[in-house]
Amino acid sequence: MERKKPWSCKALQSRVRTEDVSKAEKWLGYLLGPAGALLLNAVLATYLHVYYTDVLKLTTVWGGAFLVIFPIASKIIDAITNVVMGYIIDRAHTPEGKARPWLLLSAPLLAATGILLFTVPNASQTVQAIWVMVSYNLFYSFAYTIFNMSHSLMVPLSTRNTTQRGELSVFNQIATIMMSGIFVALVFPMVIMPLIGVDKGKWIALMSLLSILALPLTLLEYYFTKERVTLESREAAETGSVPFAKQLKAIFTDRYMLMIYVYFFIYTAGMSIKNLSLVYFCNYVLGTYNDGFTQTMISVIGGIPMGIGIFAVWPLAKKFGKRNVTLVGFILYAFGGAICRLFPTSMPIMLVGQFIKNIGGLPCSYVFMALFADVLDHMEWKTGFRSDGIAMSVYNIIAVALVGICTGIFNGLLSGAGYVAPEIVNGVTVAAAQSEAVKNVITFGFVGLEVFTGIILAILLLFLNVEKDIGKKQAEIKARQTK
Repeated sequence: MERKKPWSCKALQSRVRTEDVSKAEKWLGYLLGPAGALLLNAVLATYLHVYYTDVLKLTTVWGGAFLVIFPIASKIIDAITNVVMGYIIDRAHTPEGKARPWLLLSAPLLAATGILLFTVPNASQTVQAIWVMVSYNLFYSFAYTIFNMSHSLMVPLSTRNTTQRGELSVFNQIATIMMSGIFVALVFPMVIMPLIGVDKGKWIALMSLLSILALPLTLLEYYFTKERVTLESREAAETGSVPFAKQLKAIFTDRYMLMIYVYFFIYTAGMSIKNLSLVYFCNYVLGTYNDGFTQTMISVIGGIPMGIGIFAVWPLAKKFGKRNVTLVGFILYAFGGAICRLFPTSMPIMLVGQFIKNIGGLPCSYVFMALFADVLDHMEWKTGFRSDGIAMSVYNIIAVALVGICTGIFNGLLSGAGYVAPEIVNGVTVAAAQSEAVKNVITFGFVGLEVFTGIILAILLLFLNVEKDIGKKQAEIKARQTK
């Protein structure tokens, strides 16, 4: 009896059958499907650090060095696994594509490792430090790397139609912004944080629920996406035969790809420090500890432009170009940030500055992945082969390495300035008064650094004109495949 090949089972096949992008694909595959994993990651990006400093009180481990060294060392591991995953994806050939199958694997892994992050045993600081290091790397270097590499390639591999690809990029970012802008930025500070405080049991229960939620939604993303760009090739073996060194050379000798990487490096550095500083800024500079109001107001003003952007950004990008709209956006971004930096303790002025800054950040948030997809098509036109997995692995290495480095730097600055963690007194969480040195570190991290990154990015984008003739290049690629 003939054995079925992997992926030949109908239960594992994509539910997308159309040549053009369908409504179900947009809403289920790119909006709702990724929401579970993106929600979990958004909560972790903002609050895992708070869990380590305020609940587990790890700021004193190794004289404060643990929270400096461990994130950086972990991101080195994460960078290596990203390269490995990129290599594997580029050489995976299944009827379901080369990236999508890994979404299926990531679903249970995200749930299990997300729970492990918070179930740190009540033991010595050494045992807790070991648990933190192991669980952190199981989640970020293993489970989330598998998900993020495959998820990030869905837009570039979905279709060559730039209009449809742009729409998918917008839907994809709506999922991200919904999670960070509505749940994490509004519900968490207003309702959840005052409720759970620094109670470890409540943190574990909440994060276990969010981790489990990621499993069925990630499966939804798997079933309602399709790799048209991968599947259009009739000679998959040819792509797999491209040597790894040749792919790396193609990536690092292409000026547009190098610009994208520099762009992403600068943007991620600013965003990482800002995200780490957000909770501390609202607790100690602009408002009071877990007051349920300050962070909510900052987040609401940030969320309003993101809601407007759903309807405005893509039409503007189609008319004026993705690069041009993003460039102008970064000028506004820097201007709004400068207003905030001048008046960090004034709520009305901060809200005005935040509104302007977030209007400026709209194009980057919604159309960046479509611009990255144009660069991948440009490289295929130039080299004759695709390097999606390797290119995305470098992209993710920048992201994970900078998150680790920025976390280590921020922790070091907090510790060096004399940050004092809250305490539970008679069942109530009581925050300590922070020194001016601590407040200055937090203020620069949240409202200072991005003024500089916005200006630099606007200048860099002047030279990134890849979309100018991308339609012609895509037509040439299709002509080659028909020969």
